Amino acid sequence: MRGTVVKSTGSWYSVRLESGEQVECRIKGKFRMKGIKTTNPVAVGDVVEIEAGAEGGVISQIMDRKNYIIRKSTNLSKEAHIIAANVDQAMLVVTVNHPVTSTVFIDRFLASVEAYRIPAVLVFNKIDLYGEDDLLMLGALTQVYMQAGYECLHVSSLTGEGIEDVVAAMKDKITVFSGLSGVGKSSLVNRVEPGLDLKVAEISESHDTGKHTTTFAEMFPLSFGGYIVDTPGIRAFGLIHMEKNEISHYFPEIFKRATDCKYYNCTHIHEPGCAVLEAVENGEISESRYFSYVSMFEEGEEKYRKG
Repeated sequence: MRGTVVKSTGSWYSVRLESGEQVECRIKGKFRMKGIKTTNPVAVGDVVEIEAGAEGGVISQIMDRKNYIIRKSTNLSKEAHIIAANVDQAMLVVTVNHPVTSTVFIDRFLASVEAYRIPAVLVFNKIDLYGEDDLLMLGALTQVYMQAGYECLHVSSLTGEGIEDVVAAMKDKITVFSGLSGVGKSSLVNRVEPGLDLKVAEISESHDTGKHTTTFAEMFPLSFGGYIVDTPGIRAFGLIHMEKNEISHYFPEIFKRATDCKYYNCTHIHEPGCAVLEAVENGEISESRYFSYVSMFEEGEEKYRKG
């Protein structure tokens, strides 16, 4: 029998069969013995083969993935954590304030999905809470990311403003929702699909950060067509599986300008005749995006030196 993993708790997996039936499954031990360097050998979105077992189903095979979103794991014994597999797009929910989502975090997420050719949309939430300075920052960041080629949506999960744009962007697609803890991700999902009634929590006043309300990834069908993969809020986005000389490929505006560099192996850090550095000086590539690129490159350089 074949189906799609729609929920993962780490030890049990809910698999929706092609017939629509949902089966609770465990995985065969061999997946954990193959030296897989991820915390989760099976991820939400995986297409799997299952067999009947004594206590439900047993996942016996994982089909080849079209793509996946991966980040460095907080579990030191493993290398990475797969957030979701076989998705059509990623929506990163961000906030200019309450709490602040840094451009470094945004850029790391975008580079990671670019590495697997997953289109990304930035959803700026909580616009109802923004003061004058926040709105200026919202406009500046929107300009930066639209210039880099990303769609940007402005929404309020509280008032419902802009929700129709999110619905239109998600229709008939498998969309993974991600974001820092506290950005209102679950509230936004509830606005998009009220019947889901996902649990939400208050922001911590002392730290202006959110509490984890989603504790594991889960895929839900959407009434207007498509699916949403809701993921736990994350506090950082560590890079994984990136060669330092490839990082510039995952910044579309840098990759585009790099073809004009004097040297084919230009790092865009210090070389004479670098078209990317020239574009940064001219304002064609934002300084914040370039700063993120350099920090990621230097992180890759450090990892390369350590072997």
